[in-house]
Amino acid sequence: MLRVGDLDRSIAFYTQVLGMELLRRSENPEYKYTLAFLGYAGGNPGQAEIELTYNWGVDRYDPGNAYGHIAIGVPDARAACDRIRAAGGSITREPGPVKGGATVIAFVTDPDGYKIELIERADDAGGAGLR
Repeated sequence: MLRVGDLDRSIAFYTQVLGMELLRRSENPEYKYTLAFLGYAGGNPGQAEIELTYNWGVDRYDPGNAYGHIAIGVPDARAACDRIRAAGGSITREPGPVKGGATVIAFVTDPDGYKIELIERADDAGGAGLR
């Protein structure tokens, strides 16, 4: 779950930039929050989902030092970065080998400052992740 300051902006990023689907959204007026669940290929149980939480009236969060990043497998990190850049996303680490290894990774940052790692996986060519 990620707390976000502008739910519509975040949904646009995850759907238009990372290619996820908005799977469902729920409002809770009594406790003043809205949830949005996003994922690939219809979400659970076949694929993981991200839950975005918007607490009404809160427009900014400090991610703190416990959060690292979300990781998404991609068949081609360079092509994924090209698509993300073309859709207005911010690449914060260009594709290249991970330190001390050969796996190609890249990083993108969402509108709230959360880091997302793209991991190039040859076996992900048929998966439902970011294309």
